Amino acid sequence: MKNDKLVPGMILVLIGAAFLLHNFGYIHFQWNNIWHLWPIFLVIGGVNLLLANNRTAWATILKITVIVGGFALILFGNFNYRNHWWPGFRYHYNKDNDDGDINFDDGDDSDDSDSGKMVKVSGDSEFREPFNAAVKVAQLNIKGGATSYRLNDTTGDLFNAKTHEFHGRYQFTTHQDDSVFVMDFIMKNHKGVWGWGDNNNDANVANIRLNTNPEWEINIDAGATDLDFDLSKYKLRSVKINGGAGAFKVKVGQPLAETNINVSTGASDVTIDVPSNAACHIKSDSGLSSNTFDGFNKMSNGEYETSGFDAAKNKIYIHISGGISDFKVHKY
Repeated sequence: MKNDKLVPGMILVLIGAAFLLHNFGYIHFQWNNIWHLWPIFLVIGGVNLLLANNRTAWATILKITVIVGGFALILFGNFNYRNHWWPGFRYHYNKDNDDGDINFDDGDDSDDSDSGKMVKVSGDSEFREPFNAAVKVAQLNIKGGATSYRLNDTTGDLFNAKTHEFHGRYQFTTHQDDSVFVMDFIMKNHKGVWGWGDNNNDANVANIRLNTNPEWEINIDAGATDLDFDLSKYKLRSVKINGGAGAFKVKVGQPLAETNINVSTGASDVTIDVPSNAACHIKSDSGLSSNTFDGFNKMSNGEYETSGFDAAKNKIYIHISGGISDFKVHKY
């Protein structure tokens, strides 16, 4: 490629790659960055013009650095979606409004009315569903990326979640589906932000607790996510995780007659912990991923089992698939 085509070529490649990764949930970026950081493209164009006739290595390196640095700032820069026009007055763009208007508020983030156009920019919330002894099978559906999900404790409620909401807000609804009590815990008005962690004040965090009495079906649909679920105390029918880039850690206890774990992710670090004496079968469709299955016997291409699996009464079935990821199944 000629040097004069390097900059436009790189820009097209990076724009295309960014949209593809965003559409598949591998990255989440703030769309408002494009509007507020558009002068970066002037900087890129200016550097390219200044060094247009310079064919030295350092000039090429400088062009590439400016392009990559500019795109990194646009894709991953976190500016809180707030813009101050006057002290104590700011606007917040809500893409879920039908008319696409800009929402204005006076600095009080506590107003979260659904009837108007104000949305909660940040805050803490608690969601709960009281325990009902009639619920024998419960299904929890979680949807929303760019979040830290934690589950490491039980509750007297059927479901309890405490959240720190910085971008987007959670909505909790329930309904009965035949014999299954279904709970949907979904992020609304989601604005993706790269980065998470319980100590990051600019991140969405959800600490979840469940009741140990029902049998559980847990479905998680998330993009870039940091998830750590200790489910070892629960009667687990199934866990299904559909995620993008991130870290996913799940610990399960003794299986029911059949406990199914399905994980499909992008470029992620996935760890599944199973009891050392549990009968377990793994099917891996992991492409270029790295697999570490300690204590498992390889049965065929992509399939692994613990010793004595066929004769066991209760079994765990794990199916993992993904692109360039690191999959690990450990015994504890």
